[in-house]
Amino acid sequence: MAYKVKLGISARHIHLSLGDFEKLFGLGAVLHPVKALRQPGQYASEERVDIFTSTGAIHGLRILGPVRQQTQIELAPADARKIGLNPPVRDSGDLAGTPGVTIAGPQGQVVISEGVIIASRHIHLDTATAAELKVKDKDLVKARIKGKRCVVFEDVLIRVRDDFMSEMHIDTDEGNACLAENEEMVEVILSAARQY
Repeated sequence: MAYKVKLGISARHIHLSLGDFEKLFGLGAVLHPVKALRQPGQYASEERVDIFTSTGAIHGLRILGPVRQQTQIELAPADARKIGLNPPVRDSGDLAGTPGVTIAGPQGQVVISEGVIIASRHIHLDTATAAELKVKDKDLVKARIKGKRCVVFEDVLIRVRDDFMSEMHIDTDEGNACLAENEEMVEVILSAARQY
């Protein structure tokens, strides 16, 4: 059985905790949304930060809102190599044992001891759709992107929540490798589903 979802290609970005955000931008500062993302309540903000390691820097890293419980940076492998990091591929929020960096904002700096990941390719589904498709949160499936450089991605993580909109996320390295475009339709190969 196949099911199609829209593709979202995620550029490098950062999610900040409230405490880290206020250290970087000042007490009482707020994020200013510039673009709503497909997942409800999520947005790209006007604010950006710089991140540093001992061997490199990335400037102008976009903050995605709203604030989170823990600061998390999502990079493509090429971004990570540029600053001398080799972060693991992880599900969002699974940050134990990941590399840290120094983050600089207009009002200060924050050093995080962990928080940099390469995000697992994943598909957001609402609870009703997941039940209809007979998949569960943390299942793994395959997904086919057709086009000039057709590819089948394996180990695509299913994420299920009541308010999710159906969408697959990959990073810019993955998107560039298969010449994919934002919002093109991706075929989910459900017959390959297995537990994470």
